[in-house]
Amino acid sequence: MEDLSLDNCKEEDMALGAKWWPSPQARVHFRVIRFIMEAGVKLGMQSIPLATACAIYHTFFCEINVDAYDPYLVAMSALYLAGKVEEQPLQYRDIIVSNRYFHPGSEPLEMDSRFWVIRDSIVQCELLVLRVLRFQVSTQHPHRYLLHYLISLKNWLNPYSWQQTPISVTAWDLLWDSYHRGLCVQIQAQHIAVAVLHLALHVYGVPAKAKAEKPWWQVFSGDLTKPIIDNIVSDLIRIYTMDTEIPEGPGPSL
Repeated sequence: MEDLSLDNCKEEDMALGAKWWPSPQARVHFRVIRFIMEAGVKLGMQSIPLATACAIYHTFFCEINVDAYDPYLVAMSALYLAGKVEEQPLQYRDIIVSNRYFHPGSEPLEMDSRFWVIRDSIVQCELLVLRVLRFQVSTQHPHRYLLHYLISLKNWLNPYSWQQTPISVTAWDLLWDSYHRGLCVQIQAQHIAVAVLHLALHVYGVPAKAKAEKPWWQVFSGDLTKPIIDNIVSDLIRIYTMDTEIPEGPGPSL
């Protein structure tokens, strides 16, 4: 099966003097992924289907310019498609109705011609997404790697340090936030799992040492180096920079 080209996935950011600044495209994607996550929670989606929706969205816009299609329409199609891929199916109606949450002052959406236009748009966009992705919609997420790494790390650390610091919770939060920037389609899943764990340990000043001669992260992934980890950590930090500088958008206008 032909692999998707991810050469265009790296978002072009701008540097203003010594300060990093997200590109307009990165700001759009950040807002839309925020919408996907909030809508997914409203729809009761589990973590893996919701992560798959984010990955489908990011992969689509690796192939297509963000100005070519409505990103919020692609996001709703990604939610529906991810539900089917991960066997947590959603109804088109529920996706459409859940989006009214982002417009609390709007009138209820009636089951009229406008509703069916929106539904048909999501269906057609879903078919477009499948064609652009060449029907490759399965994603290897870092979640299972992080779970195994946390179990191993718990055995290496001082029991007191593990109990007194929320390393596990912080690592999971960092992993979840990484989907805002599309790292899931740019970087190996194992590398992301190690990087979020490395950052969580660094935040709380907890040293980690494997029962081996090599650094602990190379026990988990032999091809991983410190510069690779540092680059991923830098991308994670930029996510939180965007979170403080990009205001919440109104969501899709249906």
